[in-house]
Amino acid sequence: MREELDLLPGPVLPDGQPSWTLHDPVRNLFFQLDWASFELLRRWHLADAGAIEADIAAQTTLHVGAAEVQAMQQFLQANSLLQPAMHSAASWAAQREQRRASKLQWLLHNYLFFRIPLLRPDGWLGRITPALEFLFRPAFWWLTALAFVWGLWGVSRSWDAFTATFVDLLTLQGFVAYGITLLFVKFLHEVGHGVTAKRYGCRVPTMGLAFLVLWPVAYTDTNEVWKLTDRGQRVRVAAAGITTELLIAVWALLAWLWLPEGWPKAMAFLLATTTWVSTLVINASPFMRFDGYFLLSDYLQMPNLHARAFALARWDLRERLFRLGEPAPEYFPAPKRRALVLFAWATWIYRLVLFLGIAALVYHFFIKALGIFLFLVEIVWFIAKPLWSEIKAWRERAPKIARSARARRSALIAALLALLLFVPWPVPVLSSGLLQARELWPLHAPEGAQLLQAPPAEGTPVAAGAPLFALESPALRAAAAVSQARLQQVAQQSAAAGFDGELRRDWQVLQERQAEALAQQDAVDSDAARFRLRAGGAGQLRDVDPDLRAGEWVARRELLGRVVGSAGQEVVAYVPEDTLYRIRAGDSGLFIAEGGAGPVLELRVRSIDQDASRSLNEAALATTAGGNVPVRSMQNVLYPERPVYRVVLDVVASEPSAALAAQHRWRGRVSIRGRWEAPGAQFVRQAASVFWREAGF
Repeated sequence: MREELDLLPGPVLPDGQPSWTLHDPVRNLFFQLDWASFELLRRWHLADAGAIEADIAAQTTLHVGAAEVQAMQQFLQANSLLQPAMHSAASWAAQREQRRASKLQWLLHNYLFFRIPLLRPDGWLGRITPALEFLFRPAFWWLTALAFVWGLWGVSRSWDAFTATFVDLLTLQGFVAYGITLLFVKFLHEVGHGVTAKRYGCRVPTMGLAFLVLWPVAYTDTNEVWKLTDRGQRVRVAAAGITTELLIAVWALLAWLWLPEGWPKAMAFLLATTTWVSTLVINASPFMRFDGYFLLSDYLQMPNLHARAFALARWDLRERLFRLGEPAPEYFPAPKRRALVLFAWATWIYRLVLFLGIAALVYHFFIKALGIFLFLVEIVWFIAKPLWSEIKAWRERAPKIARSARARRSALIAALLALLLFVPWPVPVLSSGLLQARELWPLHAPEGAQLLQAPPAEGTPVAAGAPLFALESPALRAAAAVSQARLQQVAQQSAAAGFDGELRRDWQVLQERQAEALAQQDAVDSDAARFRLRAGGAGQLRDVDPDLRAGEWVARRELLGRVVGSAGQEVVAYVPEDTLYRIRAGDSGLFIAEGGAGPVLELRVRSIDQDASRSLNEAALATTAGGNVPVRSMQNVLYPERPVYRVVLDVVASEPSAALAAQHRWRGRVSIRGRWEAPGAQFVRQAASVFWREAGF
C-alpha cells in the first residue's frame, strides 16, 4: 500500500464492532473500514490470499474467504491506494487516459456541479477560534434562552409595529437589504462550521461557492472531521451552520426591540424572521448533501447514506415486483430497512420536483435554444439516466424475471393500470351552472333618482309593456322646467310678432327658435320616459327589494327587479378550453342545485359559443362568488383568467316544485355527458401542446 496513507481509529459501529478510518492525504479522501477490512489490511504485506485467510482464522474469530480478499484487492486498486508496480507507468497512463472525460462530458459535469474556492480560512480560523470559546459554554446558551424569551415577550407587546416593519421592506431597497443580509448570514453560517471544526483540531483548507445546476450554494471543506472518533463532535460540526443562524435570529429579535428606527432595525427584523427560514428549509433537508444529510448520516452512523439507501430501495423494488430472491446489499433489521427504503423514495421524489423546477428556471432564464438544451441535459442526467440504469439491471436479470410468478403478476397489474389510464371512460365534463329563466328582463335605475310610488309586490303578474317603476330625477325636473319656460317664451314672442314690426322682421329666427325648443322638449320627454320602467315582456315581477318605499332614492344602475318570463328555463355554464372538444350540441346533462335543497334537472346542450368569453356576465359563477371561473375585476367588469366558453343548456323536463316557485335562479353543479376520454389522455395532450408551443422559434 502507499506509504503516505494514514490509518486512524474510528467510532464503534452500530453492531458493536470497532472501525478505523483510512485517510488519503493526497486527495483528502476518507474511507471507513470495519473489523474484517482492518484485519485484511494488517496482513496485506503477506501478499498471498491463502496466507492472509489462514492467519486471520488462527488469530481472530473472523472467517474470511478468497472472495473477501479479492473484493479488498479490487477496492484498493479502484481507489488507487496501492503502490504502483515497477515499469507500470504505461498502464497508469492508459488508465488515466481512459478515465479522462471527453470535452462534452467535462462541460456537462461542470455545468451540473462545480466549485469555486474563494478563501483559505485555516490560518485566521485558528486565530479567532480561541476568542470564540465562550460560544460553546453553557452560560452563553442559558443567556441565549433568556434573550429568546425576552425577545418574544417584547415583540408580543409591539406586534403591530413588528408586522409593519415587514410591509416597509416590500420595496426595492428592502429587497437589496435582504440580499445583503442573506449573504452576511450565509458567510457566518460557513464560519460556524469552520470554527467548530478547528475547535476539535481539524484543518479547514477552503471556503467558497458550489454551483448546483448554476444555483450558488456556499460550502466549507470540513472533510477532516472524519478523523474524529467521537460521533458527537462530528454532529456538532455538521449542525454548527444551522445553529449559528438560529443564534443570530434569537439575538436579532432582542436587538429589534432596542434599535432606533432605520436600516439597523430593518436588518434586525430580517435576521429575526426570514433568513433562518432558508437554513431550516434548505440546509436542514436530508434529501440533498447539505447539513441535514450529514447530521442524519452521523446520527445513524451510516456514511454514504444516500448511496446505501438507494441501493437498498432498488433491491426492495425488484423484490416487490419480481421476487428474484437476491440477497440485500446490506443487512438491516426490518424496521430500519423499511425506514431506509422510505427515505430513498422520499429523496427521489424531492429531487424529481427540485430538478424539474430548476430545469424550468434554467429554460426561462436563458435564450430559447440554449434553454431547451440545458433543460434536456438536466432531464436526461438526473431523471432519465437513473431510470435507464435500473432498466438495464432488469434486462440483465431477464431470464430470472421470465421464470418469476411475481413478475407475471406485476406485468398483469401494469397492463391493468395502462388500461385504466389509456382506455376511454365515461368521465363527465363538470362545471358550475346557473339555472335561470329563458326570458329575463332586468330593471335598472338609469340614474340616481327618487321613487315616486311604491313598487308592485313580489310575484305580481305583469303584461308586456306594463309600467312598473316611476322615478324622478332633480336634474331631469330642472331640465324640463327650463325647456318648458323657453318653449313658452318663444311662443309668446311668435304671438306678439303680428303686432310688432320689429319682431315680424325676425319671424324666421323665431320659427327656428321654436323648432329648437320643441326638439329640446322632445329630448326631455324621451329622457323622462327612461325613468318610467316598463316590463320588457309578460311574466312575473321578481327580486323586488321589500324595503323600497315611495320617496326613497336609488343609485345609478341599481337593480330594482326582474321580469321573469314563462317560456321555460335554461342553465348557463362555462367550460374550459381543454375540455370543450368533448361536448357538442344535443349532449345530455344534469343540474344539481347547491346545498341539496334545490331542484335536480335533466338538461340538453342547446348552444356552445364559438369564441372564448371576453367577460363574465353571470357574476355568481366567478370563483370570488363561489363558482368555478377564475376572474379578475377591472372597473366592475369580470374578465376570465383563462379561456372559457359559454354553454347554454335547456331543461328537458321539470316538474313543478316549491323550490322553483320560491326562487327563479339557482346556482349548482352541471355534469355534461360528453365524449368518453381516457384519464391519461389529458396529460399526454397537455404535454404535447406544451412541447409544440415551446418548440417553435
